[in-house]
Amino acid sequence: MKLKVGRTILIGMAFLSISAFWQMYDNIIPLILEQTFELGETITGVIMAMDNVLALFLLPILGSLSDKVNTPFGKRTPFIVGGTILAVLFMMMLPVAEHAKDLKVFIICLFGTLIAMGLYRSPAVALMPDLTPNKLRSKANAIINLMGAVGGLFALAMITVIIGNKQKPDYMPLFMAIAAFMVIAVVILVFTIKENKMKEKAIEEYGVVEMQATEKDKADPAVKVPMDKDVKKSLTFLLLSVALWYMAYNAVTTAISRYALHLWGEKSGMYTYCTMLAMVVAIISYVPIGVLASKIGRKKTILGGVILMTICYALAIMSTSFSFWLLIPFALIGFGWAAINVNSYPMVVAMSRGSDIGKYTGLYYTFSMSAQVLTPILSGFLLEKVSYYTLFPYAVVFSILAFITMSQVKHGDEKAAKKESVLEHFDVDD
Repeated sequence: MKLKVGRTILIGMAFLSISAFWQMYDNIIPLILEQTFELGETITGVIMAMDNVLALFLLPILGSLSDKVNTPFGKRTPFIVGGTILAVLFMMMLPVAEHAKDLKVFIICLFGTLIAMGLYRSPAVALMPDLTPNKLRSKANAIINLMGAVGGLFALAMITVIIGNKQKPDYMPLFMAIAAFMVIAVVILVFTIKENKMKEKAIEEYGVVEMQATEKDKADPAVKVPMDKDVKKSLTFLLLSVALWYMAYNAVTTAISRYALHLWGEKSGMYTYCTMLAMVVAIISYVPIGVLASKIGRKKTILGGVILMTICYALAIMSTSFSFWLLIPFALIGFGWAAINVNSYPMVVAMSRGSDIGKYTGLYYTFSMSAQVLTPILSGFLLEKVSYYTLFPYAVVFSILAFITMSQVKHGDEKAAKKESVLEHFDVDD
């Protein structure tokens, strides 16, 4: 069984679009709030957390809704197209409001943009498992994540070129570039991936059984069978694991700049090499990790990634100042994060019904987003009230908890055929 790489890249266009927006959002919106509207860090932080709070409620609902919709254009495509149009319309009002220094209009448009992005995040991600057989979803998710990285890199490049070091930048060209990129990506998706026809083609190529998510789907997809207790238990532990390793990882990524300043005395910005290297290693590891998981299984790959990250967090505790040897553990953190990120979502999907993929995609993001809401508060409290030395022990504790919960997951794993060679893992003729 071979993965259609070309098809998967096209499916990933929606995630490419999403990632470009979020990279711009995370980098530019705080600058506008602080520099143009002169808001403090606390209020800025509250506004920036709004997307995660909205996600907790919107993503499961909209994901579930996309499961139930059936149109000539497919289940996910209407949400992707509609969400993109609304997001672009609202986001193009942001630089207008910024130029007019109208905070009220800016917040309203920002809120509208976030709702529009929420409208199609779960359906866009759910499109991959809809059109990919269970055994190939880790490899496909690796490519989807790679597409997301490309989108993020494009946004960073545009920020560098258009904004640079300007004291009073005009944000309109940047927003226009990102909006155009988002629209082009989704247009390519719509005209190349005819969702309903592609689903029929995938069933012809791989068979009905392989395209279903679980055993109960294979028996009779039309019959609503309650989730088996053991499967439900595994899903619960997996979702808890998702929240726990995000608690660890996001604590480090959000606080490393303050940690470097207060404990390492690092003012030159050299510590950024650590986070950049972790990101680069994660990106180049996505596809190899997908291949590895197909050989040894998703669960083993994830557990290996959790162990690796835990060891690296522990090593960072011992460092009292910045040195280039820290690049090694941070590079390994990137590899471990790739191992987790590529395989966890396909495991969640594998425990759902084919008719519930959008719903469980939303649940996956609910647990990851809840961690991203809670961990800045919890870790921030410890850093401020106890000591900055708590950062990496905090990450170690939550990583260990993630390992414990993940070890209890008994379902959602999948391996490819034993005799496949590495060259056979991907169909490059697509």
